[in-house]
Amino acid sequence: MGKAFGYARVSTEDQDTAIQRTALLGAGVLQGLLFEERRSGAQRDGRKELERVLSLLSRGDSLVVTRLDRLGRSLRDLANIAHEIEEKSAHLIVLEQHVDTSSAAGRAFFGMLSVFAAFETDVRRERQLEGIATAKKKGVYKGGVKRLDRDRVAELQAEGLGPAAIARQLGMARSSVYRLFEEEATSSRRQRTR
Repeated sequence: MGKAFGYARVSTEDQDTAIQRTALLGAGVLQGLLFEERRSGAQRDGRKELERVLSLLSRGDSLVVTRLDRLGRSLRDLANIAHEIEEKSAHLIVLEQHVDTSSAAGRAFFGMLSVFAAFETDVRRERQLEGIATAKKKGVYKGGVKRLDRDRVAELQAEGLGPAAIARQLGMARSSVYRLFEEEATSSRRQRTR
């Protein structure tokens, strides 16, 4: 019998993998075989922990996730991941949707779920775009809410606060502060080279 590897993913820095971690550990995944990351599932690119765990799978191993959408959101990505797992003679277990691709029935069910997951994502996107279009016609929609007060970040930086302290004080993700610092540095470099 192979090893059970776990994979947990959330989309943003503000989210936490604690619930997924608890479920995966409860399903028999050992702490040292649990891979976690904060990255959107819309694309596979840049998901380093997913690539790491897939590279470690071998014959008889299983990759355990809590829900199918933690693994991927597009039908193509889900199919490619499932194919990679199958090529290694390993299998996929999806806890909440009761999928285990070690059986023919599990593989068939996975295929159906993948199609429905992709369909659900497409429908959600269409509804969102329709809602935005309707709101724009009514003059209600003005775009996303600004979450980053650039002036306040600059003030706090001038006071000598670091990115972590600024993020804490403003109640925002530290990655957003770093991104703002990088944008400002890039802008300054461009102005100097003119």
